[in-house]
Amino acid sequence: MQVLFLGTGAGIPAKLRNVTSIAVKLLEERGAVWLFDCGEATQHQILHTSLKPRRIEKIFITHLHGDHLYGLPGLLGSRSFQGGKDELTVYGPKGIREFIEVSLRVSETHLLYPLKIVEIESDGMIFEDDTFMVMAGLLDHAVSSYGYRVIEKDKQGELLSDKLKADGIPPGPIYKDLKAGKMVHLNDGRIVDGKHYLGPKKPGRVVTILGDTRPCQKAIDLSKKAHLLIHESTFNRGQEEMANQYFHSTTNQAANTALLADAKTLCLTHISSRFSKEEWAELEKEAKEIFPNSTIAEDFLELEIVE
Repeated sequence: MQVLFLGTGAGIPAKLRNVTSIAVKLLEERGAVWLFDCGEATQHQILHTSLKPRRIEKIFITHLHGDHLYGLPGLLGSRSFQGGKDELTVYGPKGIREFIEVSLRVSETHLLYPLKIVEIESDGMIFEDDTFMVMAGLLDHAVSSYGYRVIEKDKQGELLSDKLKADGIPPGPIYKDLKAGKMVHLNDGRIVDGKHYLGPKKPGRVVTILGDTRPCQKAIDLSKKAHLLIHESTFNRGQEEMANQYFHSTTNQAANTALLADAKTLCLTHISSRFSKEEWAELEKEAKEIFPNSTIAEDFLELEIVE
């Protein structure tokens, strides 16, 4: 699992930071990419990466401000033009359906793949399958803005090959069934339970991606013990009053959320263009003074989510 920042700026595109979009690469886990927000020119940013639009399986929009979704109609169309055939699901606040349907209808964009749109109207689980769950929670912003908690389910433990050999069960095709926890009939007549030959389950990873927000309890809840918390940081330390007025957060507020949530790593994003490149290190330093394992994102930064 890797997280690739396609855009890390706030409000409007800038020379050094495009507006918000984050790709969670689940290529090993499910052969897919999940996109979180799709600001203007996201597909241009994708051109500078190895990402394939046809691999995008789900798009999660945090809120309906333009810097988080103006790139969506173009990307949906391009995915079709470039041979995307598999179903794509877009999640977002109420209104996302109208935005997409009107944009595609007026531009006469005809998609060659099934498009599913899910409007979120309450907190809770919005997706679950055998490998992942996604929880959504309403944050504190000027419009309905959601945070998403991506939860990888616990993985099967390692097959205890030494224990198998000690019990006279030699390597072979049956190891695959044993690793799957199945009952296996041996040539000598024994019936063995694969579950007895598995180590402890490996805890899954958690990534929390928050939309624009003031500090709030829901942000902390979504971020509990996350391996990676991605938090907006539109303002710097000392600008709490202004951040509150505009329904955003500062560097130290983001760090406090990570601290209270006992997250492992914090990454600051949604950085205002008023901060020059020379000031980015100072923003990171402000967060680190509260939460040492902090970093500041920039476009095309890629992070590996370790267990």
